Amino acid sequence: MMIGMKKRTRIGFWNIRTMLEASRLRQVIKEMTHYKLDLLGLSETRWNGSGEFTTVSGELLLYSGHAMGEKHEYGVGLILSKSLKKSLIEWTAVSERLITDRLTTRLRKLTIVQCYAPTNEAAIEEKEVFYGLLEATLHQIRQSDITIMMGDFDVKIGDDNQGLKQVMGRHSLGNRNENRDIFIDLCANYDLIIGGGLFLHKDIHKATWVAPNHCTVNQIDYMGISKKWRSFLDVRSYRGADVASDHHLVVAPLKLKLAANKTSRQRVI
Repeated sequence: MMIGMKKRTRIGFWNIRTMLEASRLRQVIKEMTHYKLDLLGLSETRWNGSGEFTTVSGELLLYSGHAMGEKHEYGVGLILSKSLKKSLIEWTAVSERLITDRLTTRLRKLTIVQCYAPTNEAAIEEKEVFYGLLEATLHQIRQSDITIMMGDFDVKIGDDNQGLKQVMGRHSLGNRNENRDIFIDLCANYDLIIGGGLFLHKDIHKATWVAPNHCTVNQIDYMGISKKWRSFLDVRSYRGADVASDHHLVVAPLKLKLAANKTSRQRVI
């Protein structure tokens, strides 16, 4: 019999800008603990290679980046709390922009896809490569799994959800940008509903990125979940979390109850 860990599971994601600074991991773990997160997805880690290790305080960190010897840019990761790592079935380092893990819940299996998409100004070819690989990754997820896709997409979807109520709410911040259509189409094709616009919040709790002028803010980081198993209790950003990043931590409590995985976990190559 599987033992449930918590009545509610709290997951978050964050573009932390770099993990190359000596103190950055300690700061990230401190904020993860403060906000009582079971899982934290990371964008722009800038770590090369891929692998896993256990932190001094007992969390499991999975990471995926460029090949060793290449430029330290992009990079993604997932940190699982000491309790949640018991739920891990397998994980995959897809690329320097994508990493996935699969977890056991009381209801069914849960697959999380952590992303770091090209910017809105990136060349169309770079965007096509990323979204093509993301689509292939989503296509490989078992249909019986609950899927959560999250990360920095540099997308502004706006608040007009006319004809798109199955994909997004009407409480998102700001106006749409060029990346919107490809992002919305992907979510629609894989039956994902975007959490950032589903809940009514003040603009300060919607904004996920602050411009260098410290005045302009936008919502460009998102979390989507299989609409059939929509389990978000809330989705909002937290300005108080600080790791010297221009992005805010985004947190979503879930109805899902995680459970211990009885089989040995593995990394998928």
